[in-house]
Amino acid sequence: MGLTDYLGKKRRLMIVKEVEFGVYLGNKDDKVLLPKKQVPKDVEVGDPVEVFLYKDSSDRLIATTQEPKITLDELAVLKVADTGRIGAFLDWGLEKDLLLPFKEQTERVEKGDRCLVSLYIDKSGRLCATMKVYQLLRTDSPYKKDDMVSGTVYELSRDFGVFVAVDDQYSAMIPKREVYGKMYIGQRIEARVTAVKPDGKLDLSIRGKIPEQMDADADKVFGRIEKNGGMLPFTDKADPERIKSEMGMSKAAFKRAVGRLLKQGKIQIDNEVGKIFAVNKNR
Repeated sequence: MGLTDYLGKKRRLMIVKEVEFGVYLGNKDDKVLLPKKQVPKDVEVGDPVEVFLYKDSSDRLIATTQEPKITLDELAVLKVADTGRIGAFLDWGLEKDLLLPFKEQTERVEKGDRCLVSLYIDKSGRLCATMKVYQLLRTDSPYKKDDMVSGTVYELSRDFGVFVAVDDQYSAMIPKREVYGKMYIGQRIEARVTAVKPDGKLDLSIRGKIPEQMDADADKVFGRIEKNGGMLPFTDKADPERIKSEMGMSKAAFKRAVGRLLKQGKIQIDNEVGKIFAVNKNR
């Protein structure tokens, strides 16, 4: 194997030649430059050095002792350092930022955004990043139903829901019916496993189990009533889309929360005017 076969990978290479501007690593027939500022102290010809191989701004193979935040075929969450006419540039711990081409973006990213990516070699032999990581995610997670997990949002789908990489490595999804509020690429979330599919992929919910969630939803509804001066301008008979838009929960969850508040004597419903009132509040 030649040194180009280790592009994007770490490799322990031997120093074969010292020059004014650094050292060459490899062997006499196939060698790569490690620039002078990267050369460890007190090393000499014949010593091994662990390096990462990538290409410089002139597309020449070069070695570095700097630690990259991602290597070939790995996954990592990287920050967008800048954007340009061919894509975004990611901070991956090296002097030259990593290109994330527009065609490899599942959603357009801007400077300061964070995104989960994999490192690959493009057709011209350059290292690039891609946000299309679905096929690279593992399906052998240790998690089971009702476990709490954390992960990174890597893709949004109007048809299916929100795709999440649990622990930045396991394949998971928040189904469309479970998506409430605005979610975005790179978002870190805490979620509950609602199902482990036969293929090992996880279904998630950002809402708790019904008993605990009912208390949280009831508090949320009553808080909105208090904020509105003791009144909510719709009831549990309202259109599901309005409830989801106004309250960030499903109609079923809203009905459970309203039922809990009724049982606690905190509210009363006036179906004639289609409003909910806090008890002992002036209308």
